Amino acid sequence: MFLRLKTSLTVDSASPSRESPRGIPVAFIIAGALAIVGIVIGWLMVRGGPPAAQAPVLTPEARAYVRAGYLQLGDVKMEAKENFARQMLVEITGKISNSGERELKMVEITCVFHDPAGQVIMRERVPIVKAQTGLRPRETRDFRLPFDTIPQNWNQALPDLVIAQIAF
Repeated sequence: MFLRLKTSLTVDSASPSRESPRGIPVAFIIAGALAIVGIVIGWLMVRGGPPAAQAPVLTPEARAYVRAGYLQLGDVKMEAKENFARQMLVEITGKISNSGERELKMVEITCVFHDPAGQVIMRERVPIVKAQTGLRPRETRDFRLPFDTIPQNWNQALPDLVIAQIAF
């Protein structure tokens, strides 16, 4: 003997619907959108971002000018002090001389910092002669290079200063 229960289901028209207007459950729409976003992000990560802008290289003409000894750095010193924000500020000062016959519109150097084991821990390319001022033939000028983001494991030695670019 079985009893049959009669049930009736009523839907309140004021309750929110769990389906989109086309009859597709909202959860499937959200899951699909998230899947598409995930695929796009994955594709961008695998493909990589936009190509990094390559820094201009030292031209053969500029390299010959440096090798001839026309561009020299001298009286290079390093000093560390605390700045107003209580951060360590390292300043490299010195003189740059142009003993050649050409005016230099711009000179950039790369400062290469090392750790105690001699491994490179930071490279920073900085202008030492800017386009606004230039460096005339047979002129010597002071320079100052401040650094406040050198890693803690720096060996505290003067970094390598390498001529990175010259514009005539």
